[in-house]
Amino acid sequence: MRARSLAGMLAIVAAPIAVPQASAAAQIPDHFENLQVLPKDISRDSLVAVMDGFTRALGVRCGFCHVQEPGGRQLLFKSDDKPEKRNARFMLRMVDSLNDAVLVNLPMRADPPVSVTCVTCHRGLMRPVTLNAVLAATVQRAGVDSAIAQYRSLRENAYEGKYDFSEATVDELAQQLGAAGKTAEAIQLLQMNQEFYPKSAQIDVLLGDLHKQRGERDAAITSYRMALEKQPRNRQARQRLTELGVTPPPAPAGPPGRPPVR
Repeated sequence: MRARSLAGMLAIVAAPIAVPQASAAAQIPDHFENLQVLPKDISRDSLVAVMDGFTRALGVRCGFCHVQEPGGRQLLFKSDDKPEKRNARFMLRMVDSLNDAVLVNLPMRADPPVSVTCVTCHRGLMRPVTLNAVLAATVQRAGVDSAIAQYRSLRENAYEGKYDFSEATVDELAQQLGAAGKTAEAIQLLQMNQEFYPKSAQIDVLLGDLHKQRGERDAAITSYRMALEKQPRNRQARQRLTELGVTPPPAPAGPPGRPPVR
């Protein structure tokens, strides 16, 4: 029952996807050995479509999971030597369990129901990580300048859909770094973020908070005032100025500005 439902789910995922590169597809035999998760009687066309769905969901090629014959181009499909292939089986069972055992019990589930597939998490990435996590790892490994260069490169090379380039991604990373005492790195990231979101009062408030944390009172006041120039009713900026002994300018009538995300 579960194998049939898994095959059905994979067929839905792979249905709109083209056949993979001819050289790899041509190597796939008519009869398969060592199938452990997919139905053993799956047709060749269905298997090709499913495999192509995997490559597109992860942004990889067939050799990512399958062993290549030493000194040649032939893929040894039945071999389990690569850990990536073993991991893929685990992930298939996980997806099957989520769709058939977990999500079926979701109260008020959407109709038609939403199913989890490889692309749900991977979005064309080999490893399904967020931009925040990618940049944080680069800051830790190579420094904030490298992380900034990495962000610019990813953004310029049309990685939309794979990563979230909204303002909040860098804002949240800066807050995490600030909480860890890496205030200088956090300030550099926010200054970069201002280039892409120059109208954001939230970035100014976060910069003010970092300067305040560092004991840089004048710089903090300047940042809070800049936030109020962009968003005169910003509650956080007005509160921070008051805490620093500075009277904020009169606020226009209306509701307070949206505070920064915490």
